[in-house]
Amino acid sequence: MPLHPQAKVICDMLAATRVEMPPDERVDMTRNGWGLFLAMAGGEQEPVFAAEARDADGVPVRVYRPSPDPGLPVLVVFHGGGWVIGTAEQFDGIARQLANASDAVVVSVDYRLAPEHPFPAPLDDCWTAVQWTFAHAAELGGDPTRVAVGGDSAGGNLAAVCALRARDAGFPLALQVLIYPVCDCDFTTASYGENAEGYFLEREEMQWFFDCYTDRGKHDPADPSISPMRADDLTGVAPALVITAEYDPLRDEGEAYAARLVADGVPTVATRYDGMMHSFVTFTSLTDAQRALAEIGDALRDALHADAQQAPAS
Repeated sequence: MPLHPQAKVICDMLAATRVEMPPDERVDMTRNGWGLFLAMAGGEQEPVFAAEARDADGVPVRVYRPSPDPGLPVLVVFHGGGWVIGTAEQFDGIARQLANASDAVVVSVDYRLAPEHPFPAPLDDCWTAVQWTFAHAAELGGDPTRVAVGGDSAGGNLAAVCALRARDAGFPLALQVLIYPVCDCDFTTASYGENAEGYFLEREEMQWFFDCYTDRGKHDPADPSISPMRADDLTGVAPALVITAEYDPLRDEGEAYAARLVADGVPTVATRYDGMMHSFVTFTSLTDAQRALAEIGDALRDALHADAQQAPAS
């Protein structure tokens, strides 16, 4: 279908603000521009029962509780931004919606950013936060037996890799929510060709993000810890919800990763939002962003509250 009119407004807004950036100023200008763009996009903050900053073994996190009830399930979430831009504070509105929609404690991770802190620093911070969450879930009002991970774009990449690490380390994740995730370092897919320019995230921009994250090629972008599509075996990782957007260079790799999960026996739901572009969930005023957040909330409730729903009444 054509680009949705609501999505086109955002794409046109971004196109109007794009400027040529000197290489030595690109990081700062991109971060500042993203912050200003989010401020222009607006969006209301949902109230939650409690929100607080915590230290997860040296990694700053923001913890959101939807209610005072003890023993709630927990979602550890990683914001997007190509491993280069974005903060947990900028992800605040979505974290609040996810907490309420899933009736789960949300731990939003403020991981270090490239290029100052290239791979594996962002991933190590995320994995540290996952381990900390399992160890400290009870004091957060959560249940360490019902934990999920999730993220959008680069955050989806970090969630997918953390799910692989959790499998290998014996941490029982209930679900991984991958929202238009970066799954591979292959820039030759059909969706990269079709959506190379003009649809929010552009191919050259994604290549620059990879360059920053891999420290200008010092780390192999085909490493499965960078490109989870390159993992030999996905058997035994957490069940997945994979969200993709039609007008997104990352569409095909997200859908290919979902197919790999299915082929390796992992229960997986893949949903493409036609007419949408990369990052659409960030703009919570979009109708399809609300649909996607509702789908994510339902999937988290089904995965995280299943045991509680099946438990006999006392």
